Amino acid sequence: MKRRLQRSCGMSGEAIAERMSGSFEATASTPSEAFEALYRRAFPRVYGYVATLLRDRAAAEEVTAQAFERAYRKRRSFTPSRGTQEAWLFGIARNAALDELRRRKRRAVLETDPEDVHAVGLDDEADGAIRREAVRAALGRLAPRERELVALKFAGGLSNEEIARVLGISESNAGTRLHRTLEKLRRDCDEDA
Repeated sequence: MKRRLQRSCGMSGEAIAERMSGSFEATASTPSEAFEALYRRAFPRVYGYVATLLRDRAAAEEVTAQAFERAYRKRRSFTPSRGTQEAWLFGIARNAALDELRRRKRRAVLETDPEDVHAVGLDDEADGAIRREAVRAALGRLAPRERELVALKFAGGLSNEEIARVLGISESNAGTRLHRTLEKLRRDCDEDA
């Protein structure tokens, strides 16, 4: 691929590798600044993903902090050829969340409903509350692996390729599993409505 790019755009192999790598050093003047940029860019999505898995906001804050600490300590082990920085980070966050779930040996419930930033008028509010409850109930009926796919896609904002790298499966398998899970979720929501 690098050779094709080199021929088509006239860049040296080293320049192409640097552009494609997305390494911490290539994105900022120091690795610490690059990691800070990754933190600022990914924190809300990582927290949302972990909160969805743990279903406990306080634990999600703690586990998200642990995940970023682990990532910072292991930042030199990031290999651009194996995926994006975000996919690498979500893999670390996933492992930290699974460690917490194993430690607890139970699923925690979400302490409070997430704040609805798209709140509308009173008439629409009742309909929205009913729909949110239907989605919440349908999500609760999903298997943990299915719920994790939904969390990676929507709370984490990852592409199917990044999801595949986090879960260690092929991109097409990730897409197929996600499609089936979303269809199941739609059916469950329709039944509840």
